[in-house]
Amino acid sequence: MKSFVRKSFRIAVITGLVFIGLSIFGVLDYIFINPPITPLMLIRYVQHDSKKGPAKIVKEWKDLEDISPNMVLAVVSAEDNNFPTHFGVDWDAIKEAQKRNKKGKRIHGGSTITQQTAKNVFLIPNRSYIRKAFELYFTYLIELFWSKERIMEVYLNVIELGPGIYGVEAASNYYFKKPAKKLTRAEAALITTALPNPRKRNLAKPSPYMYQYQARVLKLMDMVGKVELD
Repeated sequence: MKSFVRKSFRIAVITGLVFIGLSIFGVLDYIFINPPITPLMLIRYVQHDSKKGPAKIVKEWKDLEDISPNMVLAVVSAEDNNFPTHFGVDWDAIKEAQKRNKKGKRIHGGSTITQQTAKNVFLIPNRSYIRKAFELYFTYLIELFWSKERIMEVYLNVIELGPGIYGVEAASNYYFKKPAKKLTRAEAALITTALPNPRKRNLAKPSPYMYQYQARVLKLMDMVGKVELD
C-alpha cells in the first residue's frame, strides 16, 4: 500500500512539473509568436449548426500599432478600468461585482482583460472551479512574462465578435468595411457592446440595449481619457 501511495505521489509530482514546464513554455512562446488559433475557435467551429451555413473562422492578426487607440480606450473603459495598473486580477472590481449581483443589478462579472485573454488563448470555455483555478494560474503567468501592450494586442486579436468572427480587424472589416486602424470612437464603443455575449448581440443589427450601452461606454471613454500601457 505504501509503495502504491509513493508511486502515485511521484506520478502526480512529475505530471505537475511537466504541466508547469509546458505552460510556462507556451506563455513564453506567445511573446514572440502570435497564437494561430484558440480552443474557443475550434470548439465553435465543431459545434456550428450546418443549417446556418458553412462553419468559418474569420480572423486577421494586426499589431497593436495598427489598431485604433479608440478600440483600446473602449475596451479598457468598458471591460477593465484598472488594466494598466493591476497584476492580472482586479480584486476590488470582483468585490464590487459581488455586491451588485446581490442587489440584482446587470453588470459584468469582474474578469479583467488579462483573465479573458488567458481564458481565450489557453483554456476551453467551461464554468467550473477547476477551470477558474487554471484561469488564475495562466493570468498570473501572462502578467509575469508579457507586457501590457502584448496582452492588449493578443486580446484584441482573439476575442469573439460574432459567429466565426474573431479579433477587431475581422470585425471592423465585416461590420464597418474598414480596417481596425480607422475605427471611430462610436464604432469602437459599439464593438464593446458585443463582448459579453457576441453570439447573441448582433453588431450587424444592434439592439436598442446595445445602443444604450454604446452611449454609456462613450461616456466612460470620456472619463478615462487616455490609456497608457507602459
